[in-house]
Amino acid sequence: MAGDPKILFLADAGAKVGGGHVMRCLTLAGALARAGADCAFMATPEAAAVLDVFAGPQIRRFAAPSGDRAGLCALAAQAARTWGAGWAVVDHYGLGAAEDGLLRAAAGRLLAVEDLRRPRDGDLLLDSNLGRAARDYPGVQALTGPAFALVRPEFHALRQACLARRAAGGAAGAVLVSLGLTDVGAITGRAVAALLPALGERRLEVVLGEGAPSLPGLSALAETDARIGLHVDAQDMAALVAAADLAVGAGGSSAWERCVLGLPTITLILADNQRENSQAMAAAGASLALEVNGALDAGLAKAFAALAADGAARARMSEAAAALCDGLGAERVAERMLAFSGPSGDGSG
Repeated sequence: MAGDPKILFLADAGAKVGGGHVMRCLTLAGALARAGADCAFMATPEAAAVLDVFAGPQIRRFAAPSGDRAGLCALAAQAARTWGAGWAVVDHYGLGAAEDGLLRAAAGRLLAVEDLRRPRDGDLLLDSNLGRAARDYPGVQALTGPAFALVRPEFHALRQACLARRAAGGAAGAVLVSLGLTDVGAITGRAVAALLPALGERRLEVVLGEGAPSLPGLSALAETDARIGLHVDAQDMAALVAAADLAVGAGGSSAWERCVLGLPTITLILADNQRENSQAMAAAGASLALEVNGALDAGLAKAFAALAADGAARARMSEAAAALCDGLGAERVAERMLAFSGPSGDGSG
């Protein structure tokens, strides 16, 4: 793709879906920017809240309203035409093939970021879930599997040293709890409460967003329990994942960050779209997967106590997780986009 390519992102965010769509698009935008592209986001108030914390000044924004899918798509198409975008990137469960077509016509090229095995109308499609293949998306050039997972470069930079440390073994002294910035259903506070009876002298490093419903209660708890450290809108996630010996994490895109650094994890399935990938990772030995239901608290405490006490099991899980994802997916996707010249076969990873 010649010249100075312009790429417009449309990513969903909000209390129900969290900020993961915007975060993984920011990761791709970073890789594209390093390759010389100019990136911009359609910024609904929900997306803007994530961009305010995590986007650099090089990311342009076009303001957009909440809640009106047709209006959002029309505004994005207008912005793509006015700005001269050469690509649109759509990461939004509320938009599908019809909206793809409108945005593709406005921008010329379209990348659909997908998790749901839905029909899409793009030039490229990205589905990094484990076990996905190009045959799941007939008629589109698909980049599938964890080799294309969108992981920030700081994770890969720590990978070699971190995996060497994990291979050397040792006790599980630091536990990371990271269940999404929006803390859907106050799940972070619930998980911490379940872990505390089995925590012993270990330390909990808890990550959540400024607006998380669990934050007030956890802030009060941290004042009286020195084992609990709070990280609000954390900018140093790679360092936190690298320093941890065990994690309780969500089944979304952050699962690949933990895999890159081989962090043994109990994965909580917080949404239906996380279930298949979380269970596939568990089947590969890369994590334990737990449903969020009425039995979660006892099940989480039991699973945590068992894994924290079993160094051999953690070592096996770390090795299996690291084998799934190397953290270079964003660079691979950016390269495919910027070199794209039409259908050229199977993009499976």
